[in-house]
Amino acid sequence: MFSKVLVANRGEVAVRIIRACKELGVKTVAVYSEADKNSIHLEFADEAVCIGRPKSSESYLNISSIISAAEITDADAIHPGYGFLAENASFAEICQSCGIAFIGPSPENIRLMGDKIQAKEAMQKAGLSLIPGSKGALKSKDEALVVAKKMGYPVIVKAKAGGGGKGMRICHSDVRLVNAMMTAQAEAQAAFGDSEIYLEKYIENPRHIEVQIMADNYGNYLHLGERDCSIQRRHQKIIEETPSPAVDARARKKLGEMCVRALKHIGYRSVGTIEFLMDAKGNFYFMEMNTRIQVEHPISEQVTGIDLVKAQIAISAGEKIKLKQDEIHFKGAAIECRINAEDPENNFMPCPGSIDFCYIPGGKDIRVDTHIYAGYRIPPYYDSLIAKLIATGANRKDALKKMERALDEFLIEPIKTTASFCKRVITDRDFIQGNYNTGFLEKFLKKDEEEVQ
Repeated sequence: MFSKVLVANRGEVAVRIIRACKELGVKTVAVYSEADKNSIHLEFADEAVCIGRPKSSESYLNISSIISAAEITDADAIHPGYGFLAENASFAEICQSCGIAFIGPSPENIRLMGDKIQAKEAMQKAGLSLIPGSKGALKSKDEALVVAKKMGYPVIVKAKAGGGGKGMRICHSDVRLVNAMMTAQAEAQAAFGDSEIYLEKYIENPRHIEVQIMADNYGNYLHLGERDCSIQRRHQKIIEETPSPAVDARARKKLGEMCVRALKHIGYRSVGTIEFLMDAKGNFYFMEMNTRIQVEHPISEQVTGIDLVKAQIAISAGEKIKLKQDEIHFKGAAIECRINAEDPENNFMPCPGSIDFCYIPGGKDIRVDTHIYAGYRIPPYYDSLIAKLIATGANRKDALKKMERALDEFLIEPIKTTASFCKRVITDRDFIQGNYNTGFLEKFLKKDEEEVQ
């Protein structure tokens, strides 16, 4: 096991990693920007190093500053969390060249799965079904128009190096496609430094299903069931649950076996997530693979009893996975609501600022992963996620009732948050019945607007 881990992240995920390290008996180093000098993760870590100014490009994305911090503190491993440098193959390579372990998969795996076109080709060879689309990056608008005509509208333009909804545009006509290509390329270049895009048939209102996986260096490959992440706004997940109301035991087993086959094909090690779109007929199409820990990993932990962050660290330290697939049992149901510092009544405008009062919900089967406290100032430079509220129950109905109660107890003043909005979603009749897909929230918000008018 490592002796000291540098946590190359901030916020709730930094706290989450530090907790796992402490329970493993591993010392930790927190890094922080000038804007995060009062962040709670600095108090929990054994050491803390300032790595730059508030902007991410000058701190959490500054590879040389992070490596320097690891070297001066004698850290023998770096955990990237999610976001920032978590899926940066070059960063993983630099860590290795400096004799510092990167807690995650190999640079080769990160690079392969980070290139959406190559990832699709690899997964197709592993036997996973793909959404129809262009065979590579689009070279011209004429090529795009030919492909779109062959598939039929609607289609979706995607960034080759994309993620988080950036560089994505849905198109229903030739004119829209040509315009979307230009804007998607510009957005992809700005976000990923790679302007290449490709085209896929757009599956209208699918469910977004992802499978949690993990694999070690000794040929052990496991899946930990699926999560339903269909409640999204602008391709950003808001509410996730496991098991999915739309996936039965037979489909779950089939999905898991497909994912294990894919892991073996690419020689993967570490934890990760394979994501699918599920159409109205129950067909699953590979979408992408995330080679990191996910924001929504806690709900899988709740129903399996497996600490995924500890497992991720142990695998990178060269330890064997001690579990077998038939020893993984799914117990009950869990749901996660992302609490963002945003104003739902004002087009989800970010709401940075000082927290004067804060009450975190508790009680049996309620978990809150957060870094906020009364007196904390939410900086305007980063993602608006301030907490993850997780409720676990004997079944879905039980978990939802606990979540409803916990959302009522989540009090943050005077900052606006999405807690009340999440409650409205989970108490909607269609959501309660499990009748939702990726188009659910758009209709939900439209209904709200009509009621206001």
